[in-house]
Amino acid sequence: MQLIVYYLVFMITGDLSAYFIGLVVERSFGSHASLIVFLTLYFLFLWISWLLAVRVTEPKSAKPA
Repeated sequence: MQLIVYYLVFMITGDLSAYFIGLVVERSFGSHASLIVFLTLYFLFLWISWLLAVRVTEPKSAKPA
């Protein structure tokens, strides 16, 4: 359950970042470039969010006795 919560938090943060970066690109270069940048960042953040969530929730390794 904790994995899903961390994933959602990272995804929401990544989605907001992709949105605002896409907005800046749209104002600078137009809507076509903005769509490409937004979709690329969106799927990149899907992957990065999963990796971060797995890393944060992985069990701590026990020290050998």
